[in-house]
Amino acid sequence: MLFIFEVMKMAIKIRKLTLFLITIIFLISSSFIIHWLEPTMFETPFIGLWYVMTTVTTTGYGDYVPETLAGRLFGLFLYLFGIGLIGIVIGKIVESFGVYRKLKEEGKLSFKGNGHYVIIGWSNKARHAMNEIMAIDDQTKILLIDSLPKAPMDHEKVYYLQGDPADKNILDKANILHSNAVLIFTQDNNIDPAAADGKSLLIVSAIESYATENSKEIYTIVEILKEKHIPNFKHANVDEFVLADEALSDLMAKSAIHKGTSKFIMKLLSRKSGVDIWKIKKQQMWKTYNDAFENLKRLGAHLISDRDDFLILNKLEEPIPPEAELYIICDKKTYQRFHENSR
Repeated sequence: MLFIFEVMKMAIKIRKLTLFLITIIFLISSSFIIHWLEPTMFETPFIGLWYVMTTVTTTGYGDYVPETLAGRLFGLFLYLFGIGLIGIVIGKIVESFGVYRKLKEEGKLSFKGNGHYVIIGWSNKARHAMNEIMAIDDQTKILLIDSLPKAPMDHEKVYYLQGDPADKNILDKANILHSNAVLIFTQDNNIDPAAADGKSLLIVSAIESYATENSKEIYTIVEILKEKHIPNFKHANVDEFVLADEALSDLMAKSAIHKGTSKFIMKLLSRKSGVDIWKIKKQQMWKTYNDAFENLKRLGAHLISDRDDFLILNKLEEPIPPEAELYIICDKKTYQRFHENSR
């Protein structure tokens, strides 16, 4: 009896993989042993395995019971040693789940998915952007990169990675090459715009360098605090940038002149309005902008621009170039219906 307890103590200290291999060998060998001891009752090793598993897991159906002294003695051995061994294995499995959850919460696990959105820098703006993305695409996954000790947001579709986003190892762990887009935010209440934009520039430069090394393109969107820093970001091949201070100032100025403008724009940008701005490709049946305009109107969508050209109504009879990137305003169901019709 003391020998068995000593063996149990040793089993607790064994590495998980070694313990699992020992357990598998124990279960299989026990199945053959009980079959060898009582071939009449346990006609095959598989039936022996059934008996061993129902014994060590304390299920005990009683459909197969050893009848000889040797078989019963071996059954006692399974009770004393097997049940203890399985208990340790289950404990190790539960412990592994706890370790996995802790590592995930601390952002120390690599992300293996693709088609996700990477958000760099935690802030209230980043939180709002996450909620908007998930509201527009309820199937998407978001990966946050920051230096916080724990994940700041608990959501099944939000993953956290702790580290320096300018480090290529972190970019590799984020599987950034297979992401849909990367959004870079500055910290809340940052009082030094030069330092904040400088940090963002360092990050986006590292991302573009990493993408070039791997012959891939990564779509980057960066929040910039000062307009005079834009030329530096253009050299870094940033796809889009948002001027935080200027955007707010422009919106307030327009609201002062055209009262209610801010409410209109904020409602359009918010998912709560029921409509959104969607990007679509030119359809083969569309020859002119008017063809697209009329077809989309029948579906319940409004054609508003070709990239940054909003003068669509002034050139409805002009042909649509093959490289056109059209933007529409409609609800999600209309957008999905358009995609179904365009297949």
